[in-house]
Amino acid sequence: MEISLANSAFVIMSATLVFLMTPGLALFYAGMERRKNTLNTLMSCFFICGVGSVLWVAVGYSLAFGTDHGGVIGDLSKVFFNGVGAKPNAAYSSTIPETLFAAFQMMFAIITPALICGSVAGRMKFKALFIFIICWSVFVYCPLAHMVWGDGGFLRALGSVDFAGGNVVHISSGISGLVACIMLGRRREYGVVSYKPHNIPFVVIGAALLWFGWFGFNGGSALAADGLAVHAILTTNTSAAMALISWMALEKIIYGKPTVLGAATGAVVGLVAITPGAGFVPIWASFIIGALVSPICYFAMTKVKTRFKYDDALDAFGCHGIGGIWGGIATGLFTQKSINSAAQWDGLFFGSAKLFTAQIISIVITIAFAATATFVILFVLKKFMTIRVTKEEEAQGLDLTEHSELAYPSFTGLD
Repeated sequence: MEISLANSAFVIMSATLVFLMTPGLALFYAGMERRKNTLNTLMSCFFICGVGSVLWVAVGYSLAFGTDHGGVIGDLSKVFFNGVGAKPNAAYSSTIPETLFAAFQMMFAIITPALICGSVAGRMKFKALFIFIICWSVFVYCPLAHMVWGDGGFLRALGSVDFAGGNVVHISSGISGLVACIMLGRRREYGVVSYKPHNIPFVVIGAALLWFGWFGFNGGSALAADGLAVHAILTTNTSAAMALISWMALEKIIYGKPTVLGAATGAVVGLVAITPGAGFVPIWASFIIGALVSPICYFAMTKVKTRFKYDDALDAFGCHGIGGIWGGIATGLFTQKSINSAAQWDGLFFGSAKLFTAQIISIVITIAFAATATFVILFVLKKFMTIRVTKEEEAQGLDLTEHSELAYPSFTGLD
């Protein structure tokens, strides 16, 4: 095994791009919140850059990529990066140092729990969120990362594929966000007043940073500066572009005018949908995946959400949960072994039902595992602490009540 300087440089760059996505997500979410919750929303994502990094080095990497136990979890042999050094780990990549592979994976472990914050924005105590994120990272993210990507992971052995995190990142966080927002309860004025974004330029800047970082997210998952990385970058950009256009067209048809918020949302759901198949599906398939994800997610964010009256504040479930599920299904439809030999079978569109079946099974297991574990974590937390702010604190705003700060101290209007 020989270290490739080109591959190492590419993955280093990709890791830094993925890190940038979490501050980008913070801006994306904060712009959609009300003024009085701006800083709390930023903090809900940004603090995970610290907590997630420490957790990953201490135990997360070992639990996710350590020696297999039952196909579900790693061991503790690599705690605090014990034995993780400059030599490659052949189980994952033979051309980059294991420390680099671990660092790249750390960025995924940071942004994934941050996605959940969009579902519970505006009403969860920061102390409770802090503890919840730690528990969720250890008991949900690490086992899922091992099952899907780890050497010996049983979903990997099943033959399902997930190039950059459809199951591990998007479905897990989206489903967990749905469970969390239901257990937390609706916001005090939900269904009575219209919650409008306070800063759409923030949303656009955040979406642009996410799009930019996603090239490292998906392209870097090839773990080499090669043709597969270029392919993943192209499918990623094409899906995002098609979804943006598709969302704009949808709004034009329904409302007569496209919105900036809709365009930004469309781009993000397009990025979500292509993530599991970016390195498996042909470029032409990314047109279809991106074009269809916008109406699918739009339906979930409007009709389904209204029908069942759950308060997914910033549509983390509607975007990442639904978008990730569609992406996983589409991967089972359009995958070609000739693009990436990591796939055991071609997709259903090319005549084989085996991969499609494996994808459906992996999606169902991911949903069941994430939902159950999230329910148990929150159920236990509620026994020991108050996880929701009072109605008075919610009315006053979490910036002031949770952090004693204001994003806009000179603003004196009603919010």
